[in-house]
This record gives sequence, C-alpha cells and structure tokens, in this order.
Amino acid sequence: MARYTGPRTRIARKFGEPIYGPDKHLERRNFPPGQHGVTKKRKKTSEYGIQLREKQKAKYTYGVLERQFRNTFEKASRSKGVTGAVLLQLLESRLDNVVYRLGVAPTRASARQLVSHRHLTVNGKVVNVPSYQLKPGDIIGVREKSKSLETIVDSLTTRQSSKLPWLEWDDTQMAGKFMTMPERTDIPENIKEQLIVELYSK
Repeated sequence: MARYTGPRTRIARKFGEPIYGPDKHLERRNFPPGQHGVTKKRKKTSEYGIQLREKQKAKYTYGVLERQFRNTFEKASRSKGVTGAVLLQLLESRLDNVVYRLGVAPTRASARQLVSHRHLTVNGKVVNVPSYQLKPGDIIGVREKSKSLETIVDSLTTRQSSKLPWLEWDDTQMAGKFMTMPERTDIPENIKEQLIVELYSK
C-alpha cells in the first residue's frame, strides 16, 4: 500500500480525534464518515479490532507505512526499556517528526517533503531521508538558501510556543537541537501503545 494521500479529515473522523492537528471540519462533523455515519449502530469492536485500530492510528499520525512501522516495532522490542514507550520514542526521533515538532513545517507531511527536497541539514550535512533517526545532541538546521522559503517562514511565524523538553530552537540560527530521547509522559499524542504491543505479541 502506498502512503495515504486522501482527505485527512476522513481519517480523523474515523478515529474520532484530530490526529493531524486542529481540524474545523472535524469539529462540525465529529462522527464516522459515510452516509450512515450518524445513525449506523456499530457492533461492539473485538479486542483484536481495538488493538488494530490503535496501530492504524499511530501509523496515520506519524505517516509511516506498514513495513516501516513493523521494523520500528521490532527495533523497539530488541531495545532496553518498555517496548511501547521505546516505540514512540523511535517514532518521535524521526527527522520528519522533529522538523514538525520544531515548527519548521505546519504538518508532518510537509516536514517530510522539506526533508526529501533537501532543505534541511543534520549537524551541517544535508539529509534527505525523512525516517533518519536522530541522536541526542544532533543539530537540525535549515539550509542557508532555504531560509527564505515561504513555507518555512510562514510556519515559524505562526508556530505554537508550546515548548517540548527534549527540543531546543534558536530563532537567530534557524536551527534546533535534539536534546534527549523524550519521556513517554512528555509525548502529547493520544496513543495507547500497550495495545500495539499486545497486537504484535499474538
């Protein structure tokens, strides 16, 4: 399956929460998509269905495909620590996600595009791999010739000031620092990672 490029509100309505960020359409139509979305009586979801739904929500939230997600989970399961928390840490430390978290791009999809188009650097070197795993101490910067790019300037101008403890941003240098791996309590995503662990453990 290729990466999902369809209507994002439809996916947000499916999960009943704004997984792609604030969504005025979701606020007006906060019921499942489809012509029977409001009235249809839904059957009770099975345990497997609940677990699968949580995995799908995580995949859509971070914009990761099935094989990538599975590989990330296997890497997390081999690491020290709680598998579910490590999984989210690995997803959060992807370059495209950190670019989004720093406010350089308004969405993860646009952050992925900026990385792919070689607008960003890691420790002074251009990196065009969105899934690049950052390590504590890495510096993420905007290339000199890309600093006037309208998308980046607009995003930095309108970005929210909510400061995440594992990231640091320098406006004068237009660069951010990945300080440390985030603690689970600091990750704002509403994902029940234990359900994903249970799904893959079957």
